[in-house]
Amino acid sequence: MSIKKVSFSMILLYGLVFFSPYIFSPFSPNIVISGTTFTYILGAGLMIWLYIKNKETAVTIVEKEAKLTSPVFIFLLGVSGIFLAMIIQAIVFSIETAITGADPNSQNTQNIIKVILANPLFILATTIGGPIMEEFVFRRSMIGLTEPYTGFWFSAIISSALFSVIHQDGHFFVYFFMGFFFALLYKMTGKIWTSIIAHCGMNTIVVIAQLVIHFGNIEMPK
Repeated sequence: MSIKKVSFSMILLYGLVFFSPYIFSPFSPNIVISGTTFTYILGAGLMIWLYIKNKETAVTIVEKEAKLTSPVFIFLLGVSGIFLAMIIQAIVFSIETAITGADPNSQNTQNIIKVILANPLFILATTIGGPIMEEFVFRRSMIGLTEPYTGFWFSAIISSALFSVIHQDGHFFVYFFMGFFFALLYKMTGKIWTSIIAHCGMNTIVVIAQLVIHFGNIEMPK
């Protein structure tokens, strides 16, 4: 399959997974959460399979032009990207709230924590399934489809804007700069695994931190 076919397949798959909760909505909340978690993990697995199966024929411009492709560098940049991403998130949150006066808390994150508290299995969707799919779709697929026509930088802007909108959180610039940072990680190594490591790692730390705050009854400063 070509990069166009693989990319469109991944975007379609993501759309099906994104709306999967509606399929389970007639059932109990636990079934909805368990079913959604299953579709997230299945979706991520199918995307990895599509990527591996077609990695010789479906290649993006970013992957063709990459120079820093050493597995060691990919791992180190991915791990360091976890903490850099969190720093960027904190800085943009601070600037955004100072300018707009918006609530510094992420409603999207709070909603996810509520679901995890109701069914801990959902943590697999938020720390593994979701981030993997988002990297394949918003980084590799969307940049792969648009870069030949717009160049990398404008392509990264488009994909980051869509990445932010899909989160429906009210903190547009926070998610936009996060998406742009993940796009830079992908460009630096030409391997989507770099941004996947950073994205999964960041989500995991955020979820763990929120759970510690919840169970420890820790009150965050306003």
